Amino acid sequence: MWKQFLSKNRSRNQLSADAAQQEGERVVPISPHLSYNLKRIEETFCACKDLIILPWSYGPGLEQKAFSVYFDTLVQEKKLNYMKETLQDLVPHEVGQATTITAEDVIHYFTRHGVSSQTAIKLNDFDQAVQHILDGDVVIFFDQWNQVLAYNALGLSSRQVTEPVMEPVVQGPHMSTIEDIGSNIGLIRNLLKSPKLKFNFMTTGEETRRQIAYGYLDGAVNPETLTEFERRMADLDREEILETSYLEEWIGESTLSPFPQARYTERPDTAVAALLDGKIVAFVNGSPSILIAPSMFFEFFSSSEDYYQRAVFSSLIRFIRIGAFLMALLLPSTYIALTTFHSELIPTVLLLAILDTREGIPFPAFMEALIMEFFFEVLREAGIRLPRPIGSAVSIVGALVIGQAAIQTKIASPAMVIVVSLTGIANFSLPQYNMAIAIRILRFPFMLFAASMGGLGMMFGLLLTLLHLSCLRSLGQPYLAPVAPLDFHQLRDVVLMIPRKILLHSPRNRHLHKKTGARKKIQ
Repeated sequence: MWKQFLSKNRSRNQLSADAAQQEGERVVPISPHLSYNLKRIEETFCACKDLIILPWSYGPGLEQKAFSVYFDTLVQEKKLNYMKETLQDLVPHEVGQATTITAEDVIHYFTRHGVSSQTAIKLNDFDQAVQHILDGDVVIFFDQWNQVLAYNALGLSSRQVTEPVMEPVVQGPHMSTIEDIGSNIGLIRNLLKSPKLKFNFMTTGEETRRQIAYGYLDGAVNPETLTEFERRMADLDREEILETSYLEEWIGESTLSPFPQARYTERPDTAVAALLDGKIVAFVNGSPSILIAPSMFFEFFSSSEDYYQRAVFSSLIRFIRIGAFLMALLLPSTYIALTTFHSELIPTVLLLAILDTREGIPFPAFMEALIMEFFFEVLREAGIRLPRPIGSAVSIVGALVIGQAAIQTKIASPAMVIVVSLTGIANFSLPQYNMAIAIRILRFPFMLFAASMGGLGMMFGLLLTLLHLSCLRSLGQPYLAPVAPLDFHQLRDVVLMIPRKILLHSPRNRHLHKKTGARKKIQ
């Protein structure tokens, strides 16, 4: 199946290359002189020690010459026997009963019949031949022929489909995407077996030549959203795209906003659910992440496991996540505002306990919180960057040691250590990592507002955040939808989840029902 996929993709690249040539791009012809082509190959790939140039002969007396070019680090060894396959294409009724095969026979056959192998194409441009060599093909040059044959022989090792690392679940499928774009699309098609599932391909970058694919479900996706997505993706022709997250810079509405405008997943079932909901998914070859767009604010609080549990339990979990979001964003600033400006709002017993623990602290509450938040962020990054066996241990031990040392040396109070710890735990509870990063960024401006104006400053910060969210869009769609603007039908899956027999009516089904109803009215 993947040979057919690669063959179709190669044919698409060849057609696009031919179209580019027709538009006036420079074409470097291939010389019929084998020695000249060999010299050009050696000059192009100078100092590439993993390049293999294999000369060989054929015909009676082996007087006919040819050579194959490939990268030993890219091709699969068992796919290298294409010289014999090439000559086997010359069937007896073309060559006749004679036992000789001349260069004229080779040229006549391949010019008239093409190449019988599904993974091979003919090329007449030297730059295209070079590109196919870089793509992991075996390219064969024949003497006295100004064309070459390119066979797909890519054989890079890739990891197997395993359990998701970033999105583990207790219940549900335990499959994750890998770095091969073909395998990832195959996983999606295996779960969504519909002819309405469409995939488009493009190649970007002059140096990396990275392959990008995006897919959608015809009838479910909003045509205006799809048009806007394709318009923004059209600007990627010459960009060097190395990872899926690079695409967010082009399809995002505001690159300076801390809030993400696209979701990422490594779970095929999550991508399929997004397709059924009218979303667009994008892949980059070499990256296991799947980009989902457009993505709204409330979608970042849902997880794939929500749909594998009972609706009551999933609704409760979502309430907890929203509470964790508010805690991670506002808890340090609330503590600063209460202890600095609004101490009368704290119960007397609790206030006396806080004052007792803050006795001898040389810093105000804002500086105390800033120092502890800085140390916590450093520990978090250390736990991520260190090797996995020791990363978690360093984070736990470091937090305990630094927290205890800060209390004993009167740098921070026990109450502040508790506040910072609860803030970090709340941040970890969010299912989408890019939304957690947005909270980490916004937490510090809220702390500054609380230290300068107390509760009034926090309200000012909340109003600015709400104003920004109201103006923000994702591929032209309101970021706060379906709350603003209000859509009662879509509210069934924002915070409270309704039973699945109602929830599973996808936009595609509603679209089809509308069309069927309109057809009946016309009849």
